[in-house]
Amino acid sequence: MLGGFLRTFGCLDILAEEQVQSIHQATLNVLQEVGVHVLHDKALALFGQNDCLVDLDKKRVRIPPSLVEECLRRSPSSFRVKARDPKNDLLVGGNRVYFRNFPGMDTVDLDTWQRRSPTRKEYYDFVTVLDALPNVHALSGYPYYGFEGLPEVMKMSEGEAAKARNSSKIQIVTHAKGSEVFSIRIVKASGGEAFGIAHPASPLSYYPEALEALFNFTEAGFPMHVGSGAIMGATGPATIAGSTVSNNAEILALVVLIQLARPGTRLIVNDFVHAQDMRSGGPAFGDIASSLHAAAFHQVWRWYGIPSCTSVTGVSSSKRIDFQLGYEKTLSAVIATLAGSNIVDFHSAINAELTAHPVEAILDDDIAGMIGRFLEGVEVTDDTLAIDLLEQVGPIPGQFLDTGHTRRWWKHEQYMPRVADRLSYQEWAQTGCKSALDYARERYDEILATHKPIPLLAEQEAEVEAILEEERHYYEKRGLLF
Repeated sequence: MLGGFLRTFGCLDILAEEQVQSIHQATLNVLQEVGVHVLHDKALALFGQNDCLVDLDKKRVRIPPSLVEECLRRSPSSFRVKARDPKNDLLVGGNRVYFRNFPGMDTVDLDTWQRRSPTRKEYYDFVTVLDALPNVHALSGYPYYGFEGLPEVMKMSEGEAAKARNSSKIQIVTHAKGSEVFSIRIVKASGGEAFGIAHPASPLSYYPEALEALFNFTEAGFPMHVGSGAIMGATGPATIAGSTVSNNAEILALVVLIQLARPGTRLIVNDFVHAQDMRSGGPAFGDIASSLHAAAFHQVWRWYGIPSCTSVTGVSSSKRIDFQLGYEKTLSAVIATLAGSNIVDFHSAINAELTAHPVEAILDDDIAGMIGRFLEGVEVTDDTLAIDLLEQVGPIPGQFLDTGHTRRWWKHEQYMPRVADRLSYQEWAQTGCKSALDYARERYDEILATHKPIPLLAEQEAEVEAILEEERHYYEKRGLLF
């Protein structure tokens, strides 16, 4: 099992207890009085069979508080997810923190910063890098959204196959036009499990494709990944408290549906709420208001006792690997991990959900390692207090460099980044004046030359390819393979 990082101190609480309860009560009121818009007959019937008030004409469902609270009790507070290689299993919940890559639609040229579609090789190389990085503990729904020459309807499943072929880490499975039916089979054929995604449409709405995927994932026994991507001031209230309530209501309605469909289903809730940039009209990626929302979100879900994750940490408004990208992503990731997020989407994304690059993932891996080391806290024991050592060494000219204590402890206490520039100025000037980005590009080449992901077995590879071929015929008959 992957250990991730264990937070050894209390979480950041930005809300008072009464504020958490106010948000919870307001959420229950929204679900009972306002209700949610559900465009799926099976879901409407299931809600109706469980004491919800269902208006079939308006497709509106009002959920009683008692059912919400009962379904929260059915949801596990921690759970294990099986990878095809047991050493990559995850134990989700509690004080354990994992990092995951955040997706981008396209790659980006590291010299011109222009976006373009990746090739198949670039997609597979990207997954290989993510598999090699020690602080990437799981893979997102897609590193890139497909690759050149791939029909739109095949991009999701081809992506699941690429991840299965080039990584033994747990992944998220997405959906588009029913692709999850084939993706579920690909994951099962390769061994292990995956998180299944089903998200609402803000405000308070659920479209047929997402709910059909929800039923398919729960029937397969997969753990669920549910969350809202509202924009504060656009598809959600402009206030942080108001958007927390609407976000909570959207997610809790899915928690109820999941637990009605399959009681005890493992699930993690995701925060992907951003502020609206009122100057540009787009989402303000990296804005501090989004981090404030995330901190409130994670505190509420810790109160519920349900594992949570965050995606606001993975994106920036910057278009290139630069100072802005670094501070927007790092600050939001630090806040989310301190607030109790169990999985943090972080590695590889650059601008919004539009661009990503494996070299950025390599840079992010150092940041994730530093954050993780901070979460592990300060160990205070007789050995770390070092009283005997201080007595032995004494004042100047005493020093600690050549002691056994230093040799024993320095690697544990520090985190040594792989691609940071820590040379003296003279050494830096003599070795080519390289930046962290230069070192990351070198490590990218090194990983591709040396890292060999665990391949699928021959029979697994044959089954995966057969599933993809079946899917191609399925969409071809429906006139969608173009």
